[in-house]
Amino acid sequence: MLVTTTSALDNAKVVKYIGLVSGEAILGANIFRDLFAGIRDIVGGRSAAYESELRKAKEIAVQEMQQQAASLGANAVIGVDLDYETIGNGGSMLMVSASGTAVVIE
Repeated sequence: MLVTTTSALDNAKVVKYIGLVSGEAILGANIFRDLFAGIRDIVGGRSAAYESELRKAKEIAVQEMQQQAASLGANAVIGVDLDYETIGNGGSMLMVSASGTAVVIE
């Protein structure tokens, strides 16, 4: 399935707009504790473990969005937006959300 942040496609034509689709993933407080406990992973101001967890959450959110689009009959999602938000008491959890427009292209 084609997933793109753009709303225009160079090599395909949108033949049907289906509607908004989204996917979410939430990283809980235990993940943050584990990540910060492994602070020795930080090299040059970056934490490989933290970045890996964020990448996994993004992949989960995008996969959920693709599954929702496929279940509606779409073969592409355009105009995709990724958002990262803290939620919970004192921002103890991180939510990654992916949203876009499910379409049929040819």
